[in-house]
Amino acid sequence: MSWQDNYQQWQQATLVPDLAEELTQMKGHEDDLEDAFTAPMEFGTAGMRGVMGPGINRMNIYTVRQATEGLARFMDKLPAEQKQQGVAISFDSRYHSQEFAHESARVLGAHKIPSFVFDSLRPTPELSFTIRHLHTYAGIMITASHNPKQYNGYKIYGPDGGQMPPEEADTITKYIREVTDIFNIPVVQEQKLREAKIMSLIGEDVDEAYLAALKSVTINPDLIASDGKDMKLIYSPLHGTGKVLAQRVLQGAGFQAVRIVPKQAILDPEFPTTPFPNPEFPQAFDLAIQLGKEESADVLIATDPDADRLGTAVRLPNGEYQLLTGNQIASIMLHYILTARKNAGTLPKNGAVVKSFVSTELATKIAESFGMQMINVETGFKFIAEQIEHFEETGEHEFLFGFEESYGYLIKPFVRDKDAMQATLLLAEVAAYYKHQGKTLYDGLQELCKEYGYFAEKTVSQDFPGIKGAEEMSALMAKFRKEEPSEFAGVKVARTEDYKTGQAKLADGSTEKLTLPKSDVLKFILSDGTWIAIRPSGTEPKIKYYVGTQSDSQDAAHKRLDDFEQALTAFTKA
Repeated sequence: MSWQDNYQQWQQATLVPDLAEELTQMKGHEDDLEDAFTAPMEFGTAGMRGVMGPGINRMNIYTVRQATEGLARFMDKLPAEQKQQGVAISFDSRYHSQEFAHESARVLGAHKIPSFVFDSLRPTPELSFTIRHLHTYAGIMITASHNPKQYNGYKIYGPDGGQMPPEEADTITKYIREVTDIFNIPVVQEQKLREAKIMSLIGEDVDEAYLAALKSVTINPDLIASDGKDMKLIYSPLHGTGKVLAQRVLQGAGFQAVRIVPKQAILDPEFPTTPFPNPEFPQAFDLAIQLGKEESADVLIATDPDADRLGTAVRLPNGEYQLLTGNQIASIMLHYILTARKNAGTLPKNGAVVKSFVSTELATKIAESFGMQMINVETGFKFIAEQIEHFEETGEHEFLFGFEESYGYLIKPFVRDKDAMQATLLLAEVAAYYKHQGKTLYDGLQELCKEYGYFAEKTVSQDFPGIKGAEEMSALMAKFRKEEPSEFAGVKVARTEDYKTGQAKLADGSTEKLTLPKSDVLKFILSDGTWIAIRPSGTEPKIKYYVGTQSDSQDAAHKRLDDFEQALTAFTKA
């Protein structure tokens, strides 16, 4: 069907009032209509995510029902005992999030699939925990993570608490595409589902279990008692789900001097204090820095609206605050974990750290210096979860830490997704560790650089908006493959890894087979150890460029980053 046909179908349907009004307002705006009605939403590395509004390429109750119908049809094919394990459902603070969560339960109810829905918003990692705690077969999280206020999203989780792996996700997508009449998907009245005990509400009962599990994240309680108790910490939930639990988590561990940023503790889907509620953006920390200076705070922490990502700003010697990158945060936490466990005599011989292959090699050097193995996986935390499951099944390794450069970390595997509640707790302990030595987190990072080298990484995104965006992204990826760059910024390419073909090509023309799953990713390893990776985003219309390098000083490393970024820009525009 053409976009015009899809648009006409929506015009003829009896829509809920808010969508009917929005559809009327779209009349005559052909670019918007074409984008909204040409192609349906797709599942990527983190489910489906998009702008809210009418259309098959928009987040609304009809596309949410369609996605849930696909999951329900998938579960209908399972053995009865697995189907009856049901689905846990949570949601964030965005517009329509609670509505989408309850609509999902109504669709599942029409298939006699039990649902366990949180009574109010909760963090994404708690949803992952809940699946394992209640032994449900699947989970649904309604969130657009750190995207702007116009967005919402839908994530599906599997029995292990990790996001559905590609094979199952593809099968669910097939069932979703079979739902051709999205306006007549069967749903059951919520009151009837509650009376029949097919839909249940959950809340504090699961919170208590999750909070109890979080206590295991603390490595050195004595350190917190001596130095963490009065350490000044500023926390911001960025108007999101972190507000529900973060203070309880920190105070329960013994951190008593915690101040929450008042304006950003308001659960407001407008995100009025920051247009991009993303803890990797400096502007998101403006209010925390202001409060931090008033309090002379040791560390500032912010989590994104669904509390799976964490960012931090650390105090400098001059009293100002500096944001750390996701790679820096991960490296300093990893070093602390390994140091503390070594000192406590609990460092296993078969320990392993898992990271995405576009994350810093500083962490690799740290892990290997303690005799631990670093395992690289494809981008997407589901692949870290798969490794944890593999470790538990085989006993091959003991999981110590997992992370992605995009501000996602996991310390303990009772959750199988990135968990900013765990990360908040551990980072506060790391800050207390350095405070005990009369130092700050900034001092700790400088020590790592002196010991392991000056590493620097950068992620740059190139947007491809509109209906032709996907074609333009494909054309650019094809350009990189066809022209095969032999150097960047004057540094020769020593190895080109193409994860779409599953092969690596060396400078001498020889090839090697890659072990990671096939995906549309290119990675160039340069002769000086610098690496450049290129991949289309799985959830947004953009291509991401990752650059990692090392030098003899931080300034020199960042200068190299700038040179390689300019070389990439020149290649894409040539």
